[in-house]
Amino acid sequence: MDRLDCDRMFVAVLEVGSFAGAAARLGTSSGQASKLVSKLEQELGVQLFKRSTRALSPTEVGRAYYERVKSLLEAFDTLDATVRESATTPTGRLKISAPGTFGTAVLASVLVEFARTYPLIELDVNFSDRAVNIVDEGFDMAIRIGKLDDSSLIARRLGDVPVRVAASPSYLQQHGTPQHWRDLAAHQCISDTNFRDPWHWPFVTPCGDSVNMPIRGRLCFSNTEACMQAALAGLGIARLPGFIAAPALQRGEIVSLLDAFATPPLGLFALYPHARHLAQKTRLLIDFLADHFRHHPPG
Repeated sequence: MDRLDCDRMFVAVLEVGSFAGAAARLGTSSGQASKLVSKLEQELGVQLFKRSTRALSPTEVGRAYYERVKSLLEAFDTLDATVRESATTPTGRLKISAPGTFGTAVLASVLVEFARTYPLIELDVNFSDRAVNIVDEGFDMAIRIGKLDDSSLIARRLGDVPVRVAASPSYLQQHGTPQHWRDLAAHQCISDTNFRDPWHWPFVTPCGDSVNMPIRGRLCFSNTEACMQAALAGLGIARLPGFIAAPALQRGEIVSLLDAFATPPLGLFALYPHARHLAQKTRLLIDFLADHFRHHPPG
């Protein structure tokens, strides 16, 4: 009998609590499950389980062996899958979630290039500002911008999204140009509720101190493009992701403000479920995005 089969059965029996349950998990019979564990005990020269007609429980030695052998089996499986995948052409379907505006303005073109590079990988992309449940809804990964909530998901930082505070020349001509972050108290500020705290705008002073300026205004949107439209119309000062602000800044349609006070960038992350082995298709996309945004920051 293969030693790996014995070890896998031992782990299954301990986790499930019975030979019958472990056999069902691994697709064999209860008799075979018992035989594999007995063979392992003979090879090790120790008793791994206390057996009775009513209960099956690990011995102290069995519990200690489980802690070590489980991690070894996981490492073996990861190595095995990595080697197998390195010799195969990447294929399969990737289901991805990403914020709507960022998705259409920035991510779509990067995904198109990825699709050209890996023609056998299928992409199923959902652009929405709704925070999807990655595991329950069957997503392989999600793109997130900003501070992340604590979760069991694994996050890889892909880069930073610059943030600009800006207004149209017509608004500034009518209401004046703020020279200090405190001056925002006298201005109409356009709030984007996609930010974690839309009513406090963060700045970093030249001395390196972090401040959060309370703002006010009569316009509030849950869409970055709507905030941009309001700013272009001269209705106030907006806090905008760089990928939205950059084209209008270059055309002179809006003016960057308070550049002496740095606006902290937003983190750009790829989130994916915890797994012993990250699928090759998912790893390839994450690496592709990280390389792209390292050379082409969004905004």
